[in-house]
Amino acid sequence: MNSTAPAPELLVDHTGCPKPRLAMPLTYEQARLGMAFHEAGHAVLALAYGMRVVTSEVIAWTPEEGGWCVTGSTAYETRSVHAWRFAAQAAAGSIAQVNYLMAYGLWTPERAAGCAALHDREQAIDILAQHGFAIGRGHVPTGGKSWAMVQGMARRKISHLWREISTVAHAMDAHTVLSGDEIAELTGLANPQFGEGSA
Repeated sequence: MNSTAPAPELLVDHTGCPKPRLAMPLTYEQARLGMAFHEAGHAVLALAYGMRVVTSEVIAWTPEEGGWCVTGSTAYETRSVHAWRFAAQAAAGSIAQVNYLMAYGLWTPERAAGCAALHDREQAIDILAQHGFAIGRGHVPTGGKSWAMVQGMARRKISHLWREISTVAHAMDAHTVLSGDEIAELTGLANPQFGEGSA
């Protein structure tokens, strides 16, 4: 665990606003593994949907006031990924983290609420809106999908890839940072290499 906070850009959302800090009533080891499942959810679905994963990592540090904080980051590149698949990848982190709580006998309503990661939802909504796809937070917009529908897509894909997600999460917990190629090797999924002129 680092003694200093990570780079500021890792602690803000896509608009530059600080990500909320949520108390998670778990031990450090439980919370760290949960965050590894969160990032593994993003990374494995990204690969499954044809995105290139650069890195995926768990970031832990001790804040000035003591205790510990845990977050994560998955860097990826996209080429010709369908909008709803991109959105499902964004939803996958929270769903994989909640599944981890259930699989390890740690689920409570409070802990599940702490997995919400609304910044992932808001980023997907904003990015897809730029490309003409609408996601409704609590409704189904005309010609679009609700966030609950996107979560359903992610949930189905996660159920088929749970072994791969679990394998990646445990490796990430052990090694902190995994490259996209390492994740591909662990899962058997391809990590596309986008060269110049890729569409």
